[in-house]
Amino acid sequence: MLEYFIAKRYIRSKHKLNFITIISFLSTAGITIGVAALIIVLSVFNGFGSLVTSILVSFDPHVVVSVTDEKGFEKTESVEKNLKNIPNVDEYYSFVEGKVVLTNRETFEIVTLKGISNKNENSNWGVASKIISGKFDLSNDGGTNRIILGLPLALKLSARVGDTIFVTSAYNIEKTITSLSIPRTQKFVISGIFESNNRDYDVAYSFTSLLSGQRLFGLQNKITGFELRLKNINYSDKVKSELQSKISSEYFTVRTWYDLHKDLFSVMLIERWAAYILLCLIIAVATFNIFASLTMTVLEKKKDIGVMRSMGLSRKSILKIFMLEGILVSIIGTFLGIVIGLLVCYLQIEYNFYPLDPTKYIINSLPVQIRISDIIAVGLMALFLSFIASLYPAKRAANAVIIESIKYE
Repeated sequence: MLEYFIAKRYIRSKHKLNFITIISFLSTAGITIGVAALIIVLSVFNGFGSLVTSILVSFDPHVVVSVTDEKGFEKTESVEKNLKNIPNVDEYYSFVEGKVVLTNRETFEIVTLKGISNKNENSNWGVASKIISGKFDLSNDGGTNRIILGLPLALKLSARVGDTIFVTSAYNIEKTITSLSIPRTQKFVISGIFESNNRDYDVAYSFTSLLSGQRLFGLQNKITGFELRLKNINYSDKVKSELQSKISSEYFTVRTWYDLHKDLFSVMLIERWAAYILLCLIIAVATFNIFASLTMTVLEKKKDIGVMRSMGLSRKSILKIFMLEGILVSIIGTFLGIVIGLLVCYLQIEYNFYPLDPTKYIINSLPVQIRISDIIAVGLMALFLSFIASLYPAKRAANAVIIESIKYE
C-alpha cells in the first residue's frame, strides 16, 4: 500500500536530531511507559482480587439461602427438596445463626454464633479447613456443648482449647426482658480455634453444633437456612436465579458468595477503574506529543504534500499517510510497553523480586495475575487515543492547497 510505504519512510527519515525527532521519541517513550504501567498495575489488582476471592471462597459457601420471616421456618423442607433437584449443587448443609454474648471471667464479647452440621468435618472448606489449635469437634457427647472460636476472639477472651465459657443468646435476653426472669446462660467447651485470614470472620464469628445452636436460640428443630457448595463457582448466579424462581422471596433470601462481600468487591472495582483512568492520562499526554509532532511534520512536509497532490494523490491518501504515521508511532510504543509490562510481571511471578513480610501479610510476595483481556483493553485504548491525536494534523495535511504548498519552493 502506497500510503503505508510513505508513512514508514517519513518515520525512518527522521535521522537528524531536531525538535520534531525529540517529540516523536518522547511520544513513543510516553506510550511505552503508560502501557507498561497499566499492564503491571492491572495485573497486581488481578492478583489481589484472585487472592481475596480464594480466601473468601475457601471459607464461605457459594450460595446461602436464609430465612427472613418466621413463617419461613415451616417452609424449609420444601426448599430442601428444591436443592436436591438443582444439578449444579454439589453439597448443602443446614445451619442456625444469631447474636450471642460470650463471657469468660470478667471479659465478654458480642459475636455471631453459627450452628452447623457435623457433616462439615470432612469438608475442605469452611471452619473445618482453618483449624490451627485443637480440632473440629462439635459433637454433643455427654450433653456437652462445644464451640470453636476465631484466634483474635480467643485472645480477647483470654481463652484456649479446653476452657469453658458462658454463652447467652439474644433470644434469651429478649425473653428475659419480656418475662422479667433471669437470663438463661449455657456452658460451652472450646474444642478448637480457627484462623481464616479474614478478620471479619475471625473476630465476629464462632461455631457450634446445629443441635447446640437450636437449643441456645430456642429454635427446637427449626433451621435458619442452607449453605450450598457448587460444582463450579461460576454457576453461582445461575443457581441463585433458579432458587429465586422456585422459593418465595417473602420468606427467604438467596445470596451468592459475591453478594456476601459486595461492598468489598465494589471498592476493589472502583480502585481498579480509578487506577486505569489515571494511568491512561500518561498515554493521553504521550498522544498530545504525537499531535504536536505530526502538526510540525505537516508543516515541514508542505512541499512533499503539494508534489504528491499534483502527481494525482487524493486527499484521502494524504489523510491516510499522516494517520498511519501517528498510528505507527503508537503501535511501536504499545508493543514495547506490552513487552516490558509482561516481562516485569513474569519476573515477579517466577522470582518474587518484590517480596512482602509474611509476618505482617498473609502472603510472601506481591501477587500478580496476567489477563489477556487487560492487554487487549490497554492496547486498544492506546491506539484509540493515538487515532484521535492524529486526526486533526492528518486532516490539515489533506486539506492543504496545492498551489500554496509549492509556489514558494
